Amino acid sequence: MKYNVREGDYRTMGAVVHSDGVVFTFEGRKEQKCSIVLYEKKTGKIGKIPVPDTYYVGALRSIMVMGIEPASFDYNFEIDGKVMTDPYARRIVGREKWGEKERFGMDYQVKSGFSTDVFDWEEDVAPEIAKKDMVMYKLHVRNFTMEGSNGGARKGTFEAVENRIGYLRDMGVTTVEFMPFYEFEELMIPETCELPDYVTWKEEQKTDTKKLPEVEKINCWGYTEGNYFAPKTAFTKSRQPEHALKSLIKALHKNDMECIMEIYFPDTINQNLMLEALRFWVMEYHVDGFRLMGANLPIRAMAQDLILCRSKLFADTIPEDLLEQDYAYPHLFVYRDEFYYPLRKMLNHKEICLTDFVNQMRKQKKYAGFVNYAASNDGFTLADVFMYSEKHNEANGENNADGNDWNYSDNYGIEGPTRKKYIESLRKKQLRNAITAVFLAQGIPLLAAGDEIGNSQRGNNNAYCQDNAVGWVNWKNDKKYASLQQFVKKMAAFRKAHPVLRMEEPMRMNDYKGLGYPDLSFHCDSAWTVGFSPNRQSVGMLYCGLYADCEEMIYVAYNFHTGKQFLALPKLPKSKKWYKVMDTGNENGFLEKEMIMDAVQVEIAGMSIQILIGK
Repeated sequence: MKYNVREGDYRTMGAVVHSDGVVFTFEGRKEQKCSIVLYEKKTGKIGKIPVPDTYYVGALRSIMVMGIEPASFDYNFEIDGKVMTDPYARRIVGREKWGEKERFGMDYQVKSGFSTDVFDWEEDVAPEIAKKDMVMYKLHVRNFTMEGSNGGARKGTFEAVENRIGYLRDMGVTTVEFMPFYEFEELMIPETCELPDYVTWKEEQKTDTKKLPEVEKINCWGYTEGNYFAPKTAFTKSRQPEHALKSLIKALHKNDMECIMEIYFPDTINQNLMLEALRFWVMEYHVDGFRLMGANLPIRAMAQDLILCRSKLFADTIPEDLLEQDYAYPHLFVYRDEFYYPLRKMLNHKEICLTDFVNQMRKQKKYAGFVNYAASNDGFTLADVFMYSEKHNEANGENNADGNDWNYSDNYGIEGPTRKKYIESLRKKQLRNAITAVFLAQGIPLLAAGDEIGNSQRGNNNAYCQDNAVGWVNWKNDKKYASLQQFVKKMAAFRKAHPVLRMEEPMRMNDYKGLGYPDLSFHCDSAWTVGFSPNRQSVGMLYCGLYADCEEMIYVAYNFHTGKQFLALPKLPKSKKWYKVMDTGNENGFLEKEMIMDAVQVEIAGMSIQILIGK
């Protein structure tokens, strides 16, 4: 392979196609020996083009190779004898088949590829859903669609998720959070593994005769260093992964739904690359936002970036001054597990603190948001929170030492599944209780995939390597948990119909508008009396709808005690009465017929939540 070359253009990283060739720009010091490795698809021949030592600016090397037809080649970079993929490659070649044993442990068996996809976005417009209207749903492309018939012949793919958009929309979901769908190595390489030689860089490839090691684990989740500019080829059965992912995002937008992508950056990743990756996904794939994970993240630069200023950014830590800034489009969201601990403690009677619970229920920022959830992928599923007292991660091969030890879960008498109806009934009620709290909290509700159908991981709270029925969402639970699915839909609809529950500004807990009632107030044995004693496990929360230009009052009665409790009902204006509309003690949650509450107290069964409306 002989090509004419000249110095390239250092302004754009990666491989940039021009009419007369390709410019390759990458990180490489002047003192390092650098080459472009070309793989001819048709013949299998491998060639190497040295980059002259004079082609550098700072720590960048750039060369234009003329006469290359991108559709005919893949490429890699070689730096001081080490061959590596292009961190900015738009496609990775060699991982088309999920978990393919033949490439186990052979990093260099993957190549950088060119994207030739031309996609018609038509008049695609980002929904830009306000934080008060958001309902989030977190899923993994493969795990979400491998079980059941929803994926059809394309299980585990972008296309299968696209087929499920209607299901998510009907449930009230506005914002879909995707676990990593950019390229990552799902095969986990044992540190003690002796890797086989790969190739010698001549015209012909050296045949390696060493036996490949056995595949021990699959890294399903992708929280590792990845190829941050390429969609995962194994998440589609088509030859155009770019097209498949863009089609999915376009379909979400047509259904007024957002696409939030999780992206994990180890602290070894250059911060410039982090920013460029986010900009790329926004401009090239119309992604609506990111959940930022990892260490050494340039959160401030990301939040202030002009291209990203209308992209939603979720992170567990955001500088306080950024959260207080008045943005034209509020786009910063705190995303961490501070909500589910107080909730689980109350539900399962472990280290109870009612004050922590009610504070989480009203947590809000004027110019930023909070994400609230009772379960996520990095812990028990919601069903397992009420099915297992201890984690059961033995199948992960780490002697059950991995995963979170602080689950605040309970099995209610039997570890794991049971045929005892009273335990099953209690567990389902606890699912309703948890979902109720998530949807009634002022922040943004988030469901993990399968929460709505009682999905279990058999007590595994760290199923990162379970590429099987343990880690996949079990859609066979559809019928058994049909009433829970309906309950989730109704809770989402109830939240949407009552804007006072999802105010975008913090509740002040006083009558600052002179309406005769505070925006939010707490009630215990007596109306307007707050008694948060250490053992207290019941409280009434009254929301005055007038603060959201709505006439109805909403009273939520929480009873986490095992026995029944009575809570005082505040007096309403003469023209209004209290009506009970929801009781988690009821199998369906929402009542078929509203019940008039002609009393000064409301009785709540043990471990139940009720919703009353004053109208």
